[in-house]
Amino acid sequence: MQCEFMEFESLGRTGEKVPKIGLGTWKMGTYPEEELKAIRKAVEVGMRLIDTAEMYANESLVGEAIRGYARDSFFLETKVSPSHLKRDDLIRACKGSLKRLGLKTIDLYMVHWPNPKVDIAETMAAMEYLADKGMIRHIGVSNFDAEELEAAVHAMKRHEIVSNQVEYSILVRGIEGDGTMSYCRKNKITVIAYSPLARGAIFAANQAALVKELQKSAAGHGKTPAQVALNWIIAHKGVIAIPKASQPSHVVENAGASGWRLSPGEIGRIDDSAVMVDALARRTKPAMGTVMPLVSLYTKMNEIKNRRIKRIIKRGNKRTGS
Repeated sequence: MQCEFMEFESLGRTGEKVPKIGLGTWKMGTYPEEELKAIRKAVEVGMRLIDTAEMYANESLVGEAIRGYARDSFFLETKVSPSHLKRDDLIRACKGSLKRLGLKTIDLYMVHWPNPKVDIAETMAAMEYLADKGMIRHIGVSNFDAEELEAAVHAMKRHEIVSNQVEYSILVRGIEGDGTMSYCRKNKITVIAYSPLARGAIFAANQAALVKELQKSAAGHGKTPAQVALNWIIAHKGVIAIPKASQPSHVVENAGASGWRLSPGEIGRIDDSAVMVDALARRTKPAMGTVMPLVSLYTKMNEIKNRRIKRIIKRGNKRTGS
């Protein structure tokens, strides 16, 4: 059933409208049968923006989930690993993602993390090449701060960076203070908020005051506390959220965060009650220059996971005759 009140946000300056709430798939692949249902439910209720990544090793799962749907019924975004940012590696990685997804074109292709060992100009030139060839439609980045984003923007020759996917939630607001949010707003770059529920930390014991405010607003709007937390994010202009949901019921709940608004007073009380935490990206990024071998190892381990998903899907298709 299509979500009647799904809101949309312009993607950068493209004029393309994407849902204010999409579906994140990080860590999906453990229970493929249920996760396939969740991804399909997202498309059916109007959360047509599906996010995945090369490093998640579940692109084959996402590809199977969207197989059979009309191409304009979903918007697919995926990300290239930071260990594949040299030109030839990046082009090869994109072809691999296309194959696993079963697509001819990726709607939004993003650099997953900046890699200080690779010239950003080389990386973005490769991204533009992919766009010129029609292999991708839009170019984005992920986990870039304002300085890194500016360097990437200036490296572009023929296309624009339309998005920056970063960690953002009621508890994690580093992008508000380090200039990233303001840079994105000034340059019409859409912010895609991952971990919008702070990996469940908004319901932790030390967030009792926040939980109380979320529950109060939830009761007043006939919503759940999680829906209130998501609505807090999408109330920001130029920001969309991609919560993970491995079960269809959670997908439907997330979709219900759209189509209504918290009052300024509610937002203020939620802000005042939250105990801030630091972003995972902020904690890990300083070490990115020294952990590329580990990233490569992680990617290879995920390839094994990807093959397992394919075997499970193949067995399932044999049982159903599809």
